[in-house]
Amino acid sequence: MTRIQSSCQTISLEMMKIHPAARALGDEAVQAVILKAAHQLTVELEIIKKQVIRLQQRDDSSEL
Repeated sequence: MTRIQSSCQTISLEMMKIHPAARALGDEAVQAVILKAAHQLTVELEIIKKQVIRLQQRDDSSEL
C-alpha cells in the first residue's frame, strides 16, 4: 500500500505542473482538451487513493 500511496503522491505533484504549462500554450482549444484530460486523470487518481485508504481502514479495524 505504501508503494501505491507514494506513486499517487508523485503523480499528484507532477499533475500540478500540467495546469500552468497548458495555460502557457496560447491555444484555447488545446488548453481545454488538456485541462479536461488532466481533470479526468485527477478523478481517477482520487479513486485509487480512496480505495487504498478504505483498505487500510479495514486492515486497521481487524487489529482491534
